[in-house]
Amino acid sequence: MRKKAGLGLKVAAGLTLAYLHIPILFVFLYAFTTEEASFKFPPPSFTTRWFDLAAQNADIRSAVSLSLRVALIAMIIALILGTLVAAAVWRTPFFGRDTLSLFIILPIALPGIITGIALRSAINLGDFPFSYWTVVIGHATFCVAVVYNNVIARMRRTSPSLLEASMDLGARGWQTFRHVLLPLLAPAMVVGGMLAFALSFDEIIVTTFTAGNQQTLPIWIFSSLVRPRNRPVTNVVAVFVVLITFIPIVLAQRYAQRAEEN
Repeated sequence: MRKKAGLGLKVAAGLTLAYLHIPILFVFLYAFTTEEASFKFPPPSFTTRWFDLAAQNADIRSAVSLSLRVALIAMIIALILGTLVAAAVWRTPFFGRDTLSLFIILPIALPGIITGIALRSAINLGDFPFSYWTVVIGHATFCVAVVYNNVIARMRRTSPSLLEASMDLGARGWQTFRHVLLPLLAPAMVVGGMLAFALSFDEIIVTTFTAGNQQTLPIWIFSSLVRPRNRPVTNVVAVFVVLITFIPIVLAQRYAQRAEEN
């Protein structure tokens, strides 16, 4: 029988949630204020015209399109590479396996500025022009780690005897993967892919070092902070970023819970 949480624990949890999320609520609030009230609290008046201005801004639309395309391709690359590496680590004992796992996770464990400097140095040494693809490669480095963590955790809970039984019954390697292993890994792959997409969409530090003249949505927001008159439109765009990243994370959490229950 589960015990109910005490009053002190509930208060502590409530204060922690307030500390984490009240700043985000202010972003939503000031996305609806008039320009004159953008620095006042409480706001004396509200308007929705900033949403129309944001929708009509060509730079914002271009930045949104670039961020979505980068996040989508980085997610696909991460799903393929992260799943393949997880399968190799899980199925094949070899010297240095734990070290390999560490190096896969390292890009997301290190500070973003370190990863960004390393990527920029590698791009410069290879004499590659900064472009859309350099941003994708930069994002894929940490997205692979997210997918790998989810998939390898699921694989470690999967009994190898299931694969052996499939092979004993005459199934080939591809058939075993498609009909036995893939359905078991699907929840972890979906969750890892959603989290990778969300992380890629709002990433700014690594993007700054790999984008060149490309401007993703987080970079547009950062560059607009020095222009106070654009603050209301910037808040609107920030609301959009919050929603775009919040939805995949919530869906991933619910999908993972349902998969565990089933």
